[in-house]
Amino acid sequence: MKISAIEFIALSVPLGAGKAYGMSKSLAGGRQSTLVRMTLEDGTHGYGEAWGMPAVNKAYLPFLADYLEGSDVFDVEHVYGRILARHYHFGVQNGMMHAISGIDMAAKDAQGKLLGLPVSKLLGGQRQASVPIYASGGYLTETPEEDYRPQIERMAEAGHRAIKIKIGLNPESDEMRVRLARELLGPDVEIYADINTNYTCDIALESMKRLEPYGLGWLEEPLSPQDFDGYSRLRARATMPIATGEALYTVHDFKRLVDCGGADVLQPDLSLCGGFWQGRKIAELAQVNHLRLSPHVWGGAVGLAAALHFISSLAVFPHADNIPKPVLLEYDLGENPLRTQLLKTSLDVVDGRISVPEGPGLGIEINEEALSRYAVS
Repeated sequence: MKISAIEFIALSVPLGAGKAYGMSKSLAGGRQSTLVRMTLEDGTHGYGEAWGMPAVNKAYLPFLADYLEGSDVFDVEHVYGRILARHYHFGVQNGMMHAISGIDMAAKDAQGKLLGLPVSKLLGGQRQASVPIYASGGYLTETPEEDYRPQIERMAEAGHRAIKIKIGLNPESDEMRVRLARELLGPDVEIYADINTNYTCDIALESMKRLEPYGLGWLEEPLSPQDFDGYSRLRARATMPIATGEALYTVHDFKRLVDCGGADVLQPDLSLCGGFWQGRKIAELAQVNHLRLSPHVWGGAVGLAAALHFISSLAVFPHADNIPKPVLLEYDLGENPLRTQLLKTSLDVVDGRISVPEGPGLGIEINEEALSRYAVS
């Protein structure tokens, strides 16, 4: 079945004055994403989500569509490979890979609809019908000292068993934020802390020393994504697991990280790393190197659905019946209508898990009213 058209729909939601939230390097005053809609010659639609600025993604569309439109939807991975090989001067760390990621999600969604199978079955088989989550919050805001404690209190009230908070302003602040989280959440909740690449190796080591008493599950993105030597040095002296990879592209970037021994947990983001096409390769790289994997998700509902199918398809090797630390889905607690309103049936957390959408493809239906409300030119 051939691809007849690919559309990129820019989505944007301003948060309003005083509501910006985010990380150590910057705050987000709104949420944005690019919805990819692929149409096959029989009228079947597939949907995907591309990371990054929609205007940049849309600039790549004519170039990519020239390769993909008219191609068989089941052959798309060969087309991507040809694009990267022919246009190697472009590299992969740019909007083109964001766009390919969203297109690949849409292609797999369309493939599943044609075959009457969920995407998880196409990826290797659905191992679980629901996926456990960790709640991602504890954001930095315009008034971080006032806003932080209420965020953690809401996490505690919700009964989340695993959470992630933002740190990275400085080691002293890191300890204050992690200590308060541990006090409010208790000893049994798994806590992850995210620096968002704001440190050098020496500062990360100082922070790590301060945080050691609080039993973190992992320290996330302590260094710049391309500081592979730094990650190697840091992990050699680390007193807790290191997780990173949300800003890495394709299995080639992840191979550099793995080869230098820089991480314990790999965190590909399907909306930028290369979609399911590269996500499966990265998962296999993690498996053969006996590393954990936990996909990064900080976008809209389509990317969330994709991550659910991806995680549900992953093998548990080297574990069997007893899985000490299952792969968790990152569930962003920030205000984001693109996650909560874009689908006819939202992806909700029930007892710490989200069900993998049933039905062919990604198993989701776009809410056209919400789509028109948040679409921008």
